[in-house]
Amino acid sequence: MDISKFEHGQLEQVENLYTDTFTVSEGPDEGSAIGALVTDLVSTTNNADLVGFVASTGEEIVGCIFFSRLTLTTNKLAYLLSPVAINAAWQQKGVGQRLINYGLQYLQSQGVDFALTYGDPRFYAKVGFKKISEQEVKPPFKLSQPEGWLAQPINGGSVDDIKGALETVAAFNNADYW
Repeated sequence: MDISKFEHGQLEQVENLYTDTFTVSEGPDEGSAIGALVTDLVSTTNNADLVGFVASTGEEIVGCIFFSRLTLTTNKLAYLLSPVAINAAWQQKGVGQRLINYGLQYLQSQGVDFALTYGDPRFYAKVGFKKISEQEVKPPFKLSQPEGWLAQPINGGSVDDIKGALETVAAFNNADYW
């Protein structure tokens, strides 16, 4: 399995991966919504504010993750890890963890201070994320599942260094995702 940076020419295959993955796990409406989110994220986000990584076997992309810049009220750099999709046939084989660790190492090499995500705490704890409260770090919108609000320092420091409200890229500026 190879891991590489996402390239815009892969968008159709990646959108299909997200749509199919979320359709299997959450149903067709969620699959369509997440597939559309990925297209919106890639199409509307400045390249300097978005980085993605794909896991592939030959020509088939079996996993993908995206990190998008969060604007903080401090001089710290933070990125949001979302969304993540792993082809159902490749789940439970460490693909997601490998992709996330690869992405976190890349962000560290770029001087990023923090990664945040909103998802299953049991999964993300395996790659170093820890639960944070909405009081510790104010999310862009009220969270429907606050136990899924997670962060990790990448280049030292503490989550306490994140002050004030976060601002997301335009694609995530929608309360439905939170």
